[in-house]
Amino acid sequence: MDIHVSSLFPEILAMIFNYLDVKGKGRVAQVCTAWRDASYHKSVWRGVEAKLHLRRANPSLFPSLQTRGIKKVQILSLRRSLSYVIQGMPNIESLNLSGCYNLTDNGLGHAFVQDIPSLRVLNLSLCKQITDSSLGRIAQYLKNLELLDLGGCSNITNTGLLLIAWGLHNLKSLNLRSCRHVSDVGIGHLSGMTRSAAEGCLSLEHLTLQDCQKLTDLSLKHISKGLNKLKVLNLSFCGGISDAGMIHLSHMTHLWTLNLRSCDNISDTGLMHLSMGALRLYGLDVSFCDKVGDQSLAYIAQGLYQLKSLSLCSCHISDDGINRMVRQMHELKTLNIGQCVRITDKGLELIADHLTQLTGIDLYGCTKITKRGLERITQLPCLKVLNLGLWQMTEVKGLGDASEILPCYTS
Repeated sequence: MDIHVSSLFPEILAMIFNYLDVKGKGRVAQVCTAWRDASYHKSVWRGVEAKLHLRRANPSLFPSLQTRGIKKVQILSLRRSLSYVIQGMPNIESLNLSGCYNLTDNGLGHAFVQDIPSLRVLNLSLCKQITDSSLGRIAQYLKNLELLDLGGCSNITNTGLLLIAWGLHNLKSLNLRSCRHVSDVGIGHLSGMTRSAAEGCLSLEHLTLQDCQKLTDLSLKHISKGLNKLKVLNLSFCGGISDAGMIHLSHMTHLWTLNLRSCDNISDTGLMHLSMGALRLYGLDVSFCDKVGDQSLAYIAQGLYQLKSLSLCSCHISDDGINRMVRQMHELKTLNIGQCVRITDKGLELIADHLTQLTGIDLYGCTKITKRGLERITQLPCLKVLNLGLWQMTEVKGLGDASEILPCYTS
């Protein structure tokens, strides 16, 4: 008996439509009534984020999203009131307003006028007009928020962090990238150091403080004392932290990933402190820390040997440092040593002999390597990605003659 697609049960059609991308799901809904009904099944749209341009009134927009069970929304351009979105989707779980430059405290204040218990994720990155006033509204009405992205919101101050610490006790992820007014006082609020005013965000697991230039080692002391559940800490471009601050971080037993990229005051001494503590790091980035050298690699091998990802781009390391590290780093999967101009074929041979679990390596700007060293690296059994150029990521599987992919500095 022949079976035509039109005779399939709606549940079967919904299962098929579930494999389509978002654009495909929208198209099948336009084929016929039966397909539209099947495509509107909530299982088809589970986890999908609607990307919207809010320019003019569309009475059917939010009823349509609710029918399909869509609870995640990204606003690509905001020409209407934000309250239009909140009223239209009372059960919204995720709201992405990243880059909505015309969003103001006033607009956000009109939208958040009552509790929204369903909202878990709010992205306000690059909403540059947002100030502490908006954080007051958020802390008051979004009590169940778990992720808050304020990256690039340069008007946020320590007062705003006090409000967050007062109201958002369920927060697990906070991005404060380039919040230039934030200082040690604000981090103290988040870490529960001012309990008389605010309990703190003690459930934080991910904290991004990239390019917060006012932070010092005191912030790291606050973090180590109060944020005991922290797993990921990004301190890249924080020029005010130093080796002494690493003593505080070395006691954070739950920390998995630490980013110290371009922290100019971090040296071999800082890596010594980290390696002598109770850390069990899986990821460490000290790229462009020009005071990090071969001695750091010896410290890493002694105390941070469980690392799976290590970035040392532009550090003053040599083949000698590689030799002191590789025999202990049995778990290492990713090694980034781009622009380490003292690395030669000898270093690559050591890596090939001992780091047999490597799946990716960055060698961009390593001007002293030759075809011989590269051939040894490409023989690593698990290697999948080899970076030899600023924008070039080469899939290793199926590579031909190594001389065909080695950049122009090959000898």
